[in-house]
Amino acid sequence: MALILIRSDNQKKILNALADLERHAGLNINGKPKKLPPKKADEVIIRILKQKLRSKSKWAVLVQVEEDTTKSIMQVKKIHPPAHLIVLSNEYEDYKYLKRIFKDLPIFKGYYSLKSN
Repeated sequence: MALILIRSDNQKKILNALADLERHAGLNINGKPKKLPPKKADEVIIRILKQKLRSKSKWAVLVQVEEDTTKSIMQVKKIHPPAHLIVLSNEYEDYKYLKRIFKDLPIFKGYYSLKSN
């Protein structure tokens, strides 16, 4: 199971990126996407990329997918979502933290999977 962090400047782009993950990348979202404070998402991205961001996010979502990290990365590389997506692997220090807090994060409302679970 992989974690994917999605950040954007608006909710519509987040919704479209989530749909792209399922429709075009063929990934299976587990449960409901969770809202992450945008500032926290930006901090995680800065630590992973080891560089400053061009823009701050106003919306951020954390989602779990059934596929492993490697397959998730390969599938995400094939699509062009309207938001910034990062597949987090367990090699990153933030992975354990985000995995631990995932269940306590508020549900991101507005997204409904087209796939039957």
